[in-house]
Amino acid sequence: MRRRNSRFDSVSIDSTGSYVPARILTNEEVVENLPTSPEWVVETLGIRERRIAEPEEYTSDLAARAGLEAIASAGLEPNDIDLIIVATGTPDRRAPSSACIAQAKMGITNCCPAFDVAAVCSGFLYSMTIAGQFIQNGTYEHALVIGADTFSKVTDWKHRNCVFFGDGAGAVVLGRNERENGLFASILWAQGEGMDHFTIFPGDAYFTMNGKAVYEKATTALPECIQQILCLNRLGLEEVSMIIPHQASARVLKRTAEALNAPFSLMQTNLESYANTAGASVPLVLDQVNRRGLIHAGDLLLFAAIGAGWTWGASLYRW
Repeated sequence: MRRRNSRFDSVSIDSTGSYVPARILTNEEVVENLPTSPEWVVETLGIRERRIAEPEEYTSDLAARAGLEAIASAGLEPNDIDLIIVATGTPDRRAPSSACIAQAKMGITNCCPAFDVAAVCSGFLYSMTIAGQFIQNGTYEHALVIGADTFSKVTDWKHRNCVFFGDGAGAVVLGRNERENGLFASILWAQGEGMDHFTIFPGDAYFTMNGKAVYEKATTALPECIQQILCLNRLGLEEVSMIIPHQASARVLKRTAEALNAPFSLMQTNLESYANTAGASVPLVLDQVNRRGLIHAGDLLLFAAIGAGWTWGASLYRW
């Protein structure tokens, strides 16, 4: 397997933003007529409740709210953005992209390029890597990268797998900054033979998931890619300030920590209140820890995610 390590040492995360729907759906409400219990969901998945979009609230709405928050936090105006990438597995429509729809909802009228990335739960890392290249080579100055999903709209609420997901969006503004000791590195992988283990088959309204296969792949790929990116950049896990992983489940994250021989406290999570927000999970957690003042200048952050396909990857960023 070829190793590719993309480095963008002049790229900085200038700001973060997020948005979640107002409606809260508890485990008790979800499992009321299902062959499982609220306690099992908490103990196995780490989830107590999740946010659910309203019927007329779409992925682009969540993306636009998170994007505008990130733009404001960067001290920019919407038309200062010259690239928009939305990572989503639940676009509003087959066409056009949710990025184009969100662009209009954010009032961005400068005709900047806007497109979606469909790597599902790994989509945000894929999107940051793509945007990082454009910033590094000087094509664009301010890239808005958003992870947004509304899996509630493709969930069969009569199936026990419905307990996994929640809706949300997170965003970052990337800019160019010649930083001393700056580091932004990324590795990405895909293995198409996993296509049927988490998917929405043609003609189906809801997702289909092979839970055992997802768990086995996640608990193998996540620790491996974390170790790979550290090795490629000649760093040790002890130098990492925090890991911000895709929120697959508490069980997956605990097993990943064990495989790394790392304390689970190194993993930042929001599963308890937001469940698995798919492509939104990494930027949503990032914004939450950032706004709580848990990240300090010089901290080394490690992002890791695995999604349907299979797709997976990891990124390092020096704050």
